[in-house]
Amino acid sequence: MSRVEAVISDFGGVLTSPLTDSFAAFTEHSGISLEELGHAMTVVGAQRGINPLFELETGQLTEAEFLRSLSVALTERVGRPVELEGFGERFVGALEPNDELIDYMRQLRERGYRLAICTNNIREWEPLWRAKLPVDEIFDVIVDSAFVGTRKPERRIYDLTLERLGVAAQAALLIDDIEINCHAAREIGIRAVWFQSTQQAIDETEAALRDEGRS
Repeated sequence: MSRVEAVISDFGGVLTSPLTDSFAAFTEHSGISLEELGHAMTVVGAQRGINPLFELETGQLTEAEFLRSLSVALTERVGRPVELEGFGERFVGALEPNDELIDYMRQLRERGYRLAICTNNIREWEPLWRAKLPVDEIFDVIVDSAFVGTRKPERRIYDLTLERLGVAAQAALLIDDIEINCHAAREIGIRAVWFQSTQQAIDETEAALRDEGRS
């Protein structure tokens, strides 16, 4: 088995607190339930013929357009005016840095591994999420779906991340909290750790590094 040379991390839910915390903050502020939000997403998706989140996360739909469509669908759903202005600031603002995993990433860098963030994200949110952690201090490569036009679990975003890191798939390991993203990575030869807790992810990553003889 090839030696791991690079570790690729997701952002939200891995290097931060769980995304469920941000959704909880949204429901508390807006009075909109996750069920109602999901229904509105379905309505907008049916109108556009594609999941609007996919368009948003690949830069084909602006945040303003997305929120405007969602506001209309939610207003019809709940029977009262719904405004989503400031949604991004509240959503990202509710995320807290996962300091333990960030420190681990810093240690991996000191041990000689190349590091990347590969994130499905929103173009307008880049200044918000990058301010959450020392991105440029720790990571060699940042691949943000909204700027490259492809998102996980599509193969192109993995290929692009590997190309920018300068490593083969067999020399990389992904940490991601979405299981399908891990499956997609493994299909092209990238080792993957499905993040479920910080200690579990660190332990499994260390086990993978030991298995290939470099710890």
